[in-house]
Amino acid sequence: MSARATDAGGTAPREPVPGVRLGLPASGPGSVPGWGRRIAGLAVDWAVATLIARTFLADSVGTDFGPLLVWALMHLLLVSTTGTTVGHAVAGTVVRRLDGRAVGLARGLARAVLLVLVIPAVVTDPDRRGLHDRAAGTVVVRR
Repeated sequence: MSARATDAGGTAPREPVPGVRLGLPASGPGSVPGWGRRIAGLAVDWAVATLIARTFLADSVGTDFGPLLVWALMHLLLVSTTGTTVGHAVAGTVVRRLDGRAVGLARGLARAVLLVLVIPAVVTDPDRRGLHDRAAGTVVVRR
């Protein structure tokens, strides 16, 4: 028998569904997406940022930081205004404040700066919110 606590029936208790304790649905639109959607959205955003940087910034910023700069600006501008980046749209996700309102510039800036640092994005809670989302009061949900 494992060290995990079991319920009266002898089975391991179920972990709470991500987002439910935040008042979000367990599945469907408005629920917290799985890691596959998130990674797909990240890959699309990075590809778009790299293409833009190599096309327009290769001479002025260089190829090392150009994609990161474009990626951060995409997140700042698009998430702050529309709640979604190109990658989010392709993955069927959107960023919202916990109260359901639009993210806005201040929260979008905080979120983008922390995303660039990488570590805040990979340190997540049981609701799949990284430190960047927790600091900004936001959550990524399915469309």
